[in-house]
Amino acid sequence: MTRALLLSFSPHGKAAQTFRLARALLREQAPAAEVVERDYGGQALPPLTREYANALTTPGGLSGAATALSEQLIVELEACDLLIICTPVHNFTVPAALKCWIDHVVRIHRSFTVNPQFEKVALLQDRPTFVLVSSGSSRKNREPDFLTPYLQAILGTVGIRTVEFAYLGAMVRGEAAVQRSVEQAQQQLSGAFYRQAGAQAAISSGA
Repeated sequence: MTRALLLSFSPHGKAAQTFRLARALLREQAPAAEVVERDYGGQALPPLTREYANALTTPGGLSGAATALSEQLIVELEACDLLIICTPVHNFTVPAALKCWIDHVVRIHRSFTVNPQFEKVALLQDRPTFVLVSSGSSRKNREPDFLTPYLQAILGTVGIRTVEFAYLGAMVRGEAAVQRSVEQAQQQLSGAFYRQAGAQAAISSGA
């Protein structure tokens, strides 16, 4: 059975267009999936603490209370076969809520390590990942975009490299513009789900 982890980092939480679209796609493309939903936009994770920072450099500290939440989030990520991230663009990049989740999940000696050449080496397995990105602007490719390359780099740091992005622009341009954007993203994601399913079937059959 597919285990999906669906994360929302929008201030609108589960009412966000991206989250609603993700739910609809899961019902359509993976109706038997076991889905875990988290609303970190409406109920933000706490930032990293001084105790957490000290734990990273204290022998035995990584197994203590300071990293308990980090461990919980990493275990939840490891348990999923399919990851869906729903996020807005804030000031050309990821919102604070998503950055906080990343800071907990990207942890040295747990989700990545460093080799003798001081290069980061991923410790988690890859999994199909879909990032649904909403913005008020319809000026894709004509405004700075630090969100896409940052997420590609940081997810890749822990081993998640099979990432598909879908962009829902013009979210403040009226109902008709929103509907067009949602429909375009739905078509793109339906095709991506189909391709991923085919790839996974080929791997399972040894093709």
